[in-house]
Amino acid sequence: MRRARFAFTMLGFGYAFLYLPLGLVMAYSFNDSRLVTVWGGFSTRWWSALLANEAMLQAAWLSLRIALASATAAAVIGLAAGYALARARSFPGRGLFGGLVIAPMVMPEVVMGISMLLLFVGAERLLGGPDRGFLTIALAHTTFSVAFVAIVVQARLADFDRSLEEAAMDLGATPWVTFRTVTLPLIAPAVASGWLLAFTLSLDDLILTQFVAGAQSQTLPMRVYSSVRLGVDPQINVLATIVVVVAAAALVLSGWLTRRSA
Repeated sequence: MRRARFAFTMLGFGYAFLYLPLGLVMAYSFNDSRLVTVWGGFSTRWWSALLANEAMLQAAWLSLRIALASATAAAVIGLAAGYALARARSFPGRGLFGGLVIAPMVMPEVVMGISMLLLFVGAERLLGGPDRGFLTIALAHTTFSVAFVAIVVQARLADFDRSLEEAAMDLGATPWVTFRTVTLPLIAPAVASGWLLAFTLSLDDLILTQFVAGAQSQTLPMRVYSSVRLGVDPQINVLATIVVVVAAAALVLSGWLTRRSA
């Protein structure tokens, strides 16, 4: 009994340490005072100010477009990679291929950022493009997001009932038709879960983005970071509240889709 109480107490302290600061940020987004640490009464003035902040809204729109593009590309490539790892168990170089797919998950973002920067600079010198901006950021985000989608898809296919595919092929369906009409609909929740993870990771990435972004393309995390360096504006609390709600909703939906696919 004492062990259980101790475990629950430590768990409570752990959750408080992680989530109490987020709760305070969300509460102070409705603060009337300009000082972010002094409560001046309930107000929505900073929500209105954020909606009128053109630079912040442009950065948010750029981040949203990049997240949508990179998550969609990562879902397609990750689906193919996860399918290959789960079904093709004996092709030459499978170990190397699996390592290359998983590498972005364990590689420091600084290393990835430097390598991607050198790649894009070299491509710009040799081929004349692409210019650093939307495309380069989307490609970089896709690179490290593919691993998360591939792992989710591979895990879903590991316990997949292959008798359904065999029944479809016995009835005359080709492998492509079987994949499109049987396999893909059944693993669609896992793909959607991977897409949401990739979307969330892209939306709040800062380190990798700083290496591959151009001078005229500032994403939302970059804009927030530059603003905080000059002093915390109350609008940052509002923005943080919106990001936390969106990210939490995406993670909850991702978990629900994963459990449903399982």
